[in-house]
Amino acid sequence: MADASEKTRGENAAWPFRDEDGALRAEFVASVEEAIAGSDTEKLLALAGEMHEADLGDLIEALDADSRPRLVELLGDAFDFAALTEVPEHVRDEILEELPTETVAEGVSELEHDDAVALLEDLDRSDREEILQAMPAVERTALRRSLDYPEKSAGRLMQTTLVAAPPFWTAGQALDHLREGDQDELPDNFFEIFVVDPGHRLLGNVFLDKLARTPRSTPLDAIMQDRRHVRVTEDEEEVARMFERYNIVSAPVVDDADRLVGVITIDDIVDVIQEAADEDIKALGGVNRREELSDPIFSVARGRFVWLFVNLLTAFLASSVLGLFQGELEKMVALAILAPIVASQGGNAATQTMTVAVRALATREMSRANAMKIIFREFLVGALNGLAFGVLTGIGAALWFGLPALGFVIAAAMLTNLIAAAFGGILVPLTLERFEIDPAVSSGSFVTTVTDIVGYFSFLSFATLYFGLK
Repeated sequence: MADASEKTRGENAAWPFRDEDGALRAEFVASVEEAIAGSDTEKLLALAGEMHEADLGDLIEALDADSRPRLVELLGDAFDFAALTEVPEHVRDEILEELPTETVAEGVSELEHDDAVALLEDLDRSDREEILQAMPAVERTALRRSLDYPEKSAGRLMQTTLVAAPPFWTAGQALDHLREGDQDELPDNFFEIFVVDPGHRLLGNVFLDKLARTPRSTPLDAIMQDRRHVRVTEDEEEVARMFERYNIVSAPVVDDADRLVGVITIDDIVDVIQEAADEDIKALGGVNRREELSDPIFSVARGRFVWLFVNLLTAFLASSVLGLFQGELEKMVALAILAPIVASQGGNAATQTMTVAVRALATREMSRANAMKIIFREFLVGALNGLAFGVLTGIGAALWFGLPALGFVIAAAMLTNLIAAAFGGILVPLTLERFEIDPAVSSGSFVTTVTDIVGYFSFLSFATLYFGLK
């Protein structure tokens, strides 16, 4: 078996424009920039004319803004417009604005239906209509129909090119159709034939491996099977969950009358899963779901401002608790030193619980049926960790300040705050979800505020009661 270094060398030989870490080589990007600057089409075709759409997308992001539309123009027919679906929205919009409408319309016409929809859906309505008007009528009508479906629905995600056959066809007729029919009307890649009635309503499907093994005289309705299908208006994340749950590689899409209108394949679902995970991670940090590394500085700062402002307000609220105990803090400096430890530990514990809760809500693993069980579990986890860290912190505080009683006070506060963190970390997302507010976006600030307030208040209250500082 080849070692890792041999494997890397082999990959670099196959893709010489990437380094050992998989990033585009700086010298390769510089060569492309030089070819663009000199309008050297021949050199540019040699460098980038046969790149995969994903690699071409990375190259577009690496180029200067002024060079991007020139790359498209110089590559001409060799440019794969699918590469524009691999770049951030603002980069794509800047390129499309610089290109002639006819060039964009021709490029979109060559794309698979779902890629064409992905390219057009983020454009301004006027720009989109201008491009659609420049396209052939049949393609224009199909794209408009898909764009009329709700955003992030199965209708936006599906591919409309598929293979359908009536139930009375035999396996032999279906195979002959695939071999001898108009190849331009067949999808580039497909796994199955869909069986439909005269009204184009879905009856079932036949996978190609079963079709190839079946005697030619067998009718399709004898070998077809029922398929899990999705409605054209169904949310794409629900579709992704179905793919994950049932381990399927494709699913037919039907309209309200059960007519077959398209098919969704696993490559589209991988993009949905990745995008959803990316958005959830960003939302938990209070970052705009659509933020990209290549976004303009002002746009990024503006997108992050809102939740930083909310955090500032909640921080003032938490700090106001300290003001209630100003006299006690002045009498015993140790309280001011130790109080942030209690609050910080509670915040970390709450973030752990909140992350699990938000993810469980997003994947539908947590519902009303099992919510109480999960809440009780988190309570027990919080209590156990509260006891453990209460003992550790108490011993540390007693040794540090030479006051055994202070150890008991901080231990009790730590236990209280970690239990509060467990409840806050799960109840805040559940409450936000109940009021149809995205818990991924909103939970962090509220949960941290809960643990800060409870942490400060419990520690200083216990200290006041124990030491009689008032």
